Amino acid sequence: MQKKDMILLGVAAAAAAVTGFATHAGLNAVVLFVLAAASLVLVAMIVGKATEQLGSRMGPAATGVLQSALGNLPELFVCIFALRAGLDTVVKAALVGSILGNSVLVFGMAILFGGLKNGRQYFHSEPPKMNAILMILAFAAMAVPTLTFYLHTPAEEHLNKLDIIVAIVLLCVFGAYLTFSIKGDKSVIPSDETEKCETSWSLPVTLIILAASGIGAAFVSDWFVKALTPAMDSLGINDVFAGLIVVAIAGNAIENLVGIQLALKNKADYAVSVIMNSSLQIALVLYPLLIILSFFLGGAILSFVLSPLLLAALALSVLVSAFIVFDGESIWLEGVALIGLYIIIATAFWWG
Repeated sequence: MQKKDMILLGVAAAAAAVTGFATHAGLNAVVLFVLAAASLVLVAMIVGKATEQLGSRMGPAATGVLQSALGNLPELFVCIFALRAGLDTVVKAALVGSILGNSVLVFGMAILFGGLKNGRQYFHSEPPKMNAILMILAFAAMAVPTLTFYLHTPAEEHLNKLDIIVAIVLLCVFGAYLTFSIKGDKSVIPSDETEKCETSWSLPVTLIILAASGIGAAFVSDWFVKALTPAMDSLGINDVFAGLIVVAIAGNAIENLVGIQLALKNKADYAVSVIMNSSLQIALVLYPLLIILSFFLGGAILSFVLSPLLLAALALSVLVSAFIVFDGESIWLEGVALIGLYIIIATAFWWG
């Protein structure tokens, strides 16, 4: 294990310990929230690193499966504890915000910084095209329950059943996507698209760290959610803005950083893959899974019914990112446009 990895582990453990102590000591809500958010980011980095180390021993296909299963672990725990606390509005906004943040803000920053440093960047267009089409399907799946609710169709009385059916369909689509990816169709997934990671951790150490970071993510997520509502009240932040911006960015910090770093290194294929796949996993796995789990958690019941503005924000994020990836190239000006769109959408939710 490299020295920088040991330092990261030590800092994450110390941050989690301080956050736990501060939570039980009852410190100021805003201080607690900042500590919990920082701890959540550090734990997410550890989970990502351990998943990468484990996946490097199993090949690219298995790595993709592991990343889809474990990469969003901290955000999954945050959403579970938020649902148990009755914060379903925050959870909806956080899930849409994660898609919006990845597809618009992070994608825009990657294109901007990568373009400024390396000029026009090129990438294989087929994999992101497939992701974009699946994201359009996910948006359509979420739009149907929303329209059913606002148009008061006969299905409105059966919204819970409709949500479950939509969730199951999306999970099945993701299963088909995984099967397709594992088979590695060369016309869509180029053979040189996957970059191998150096294995610097032994297998026992990797498994121990992965298990410990998973447990740590559960505790830190609980503290994060407990501090969330008091901090929002103190700062005057509404539920939707907190979920859409704050929770979404904190829960996806590691993927955000990785995508931008890859673009700076002129590895546009990998950058686009990380960013697009993160959004896809949230839409096809995390959101549907939480819909089903919410019926057993004992808190708020999550639904695909979104507010009109959230649905419009989701549509914009999916369509704009699809337009950019379809030609297989990007320039820094497109990044500026995406970041501008994110700021406009975020501002619209500042007042609720």
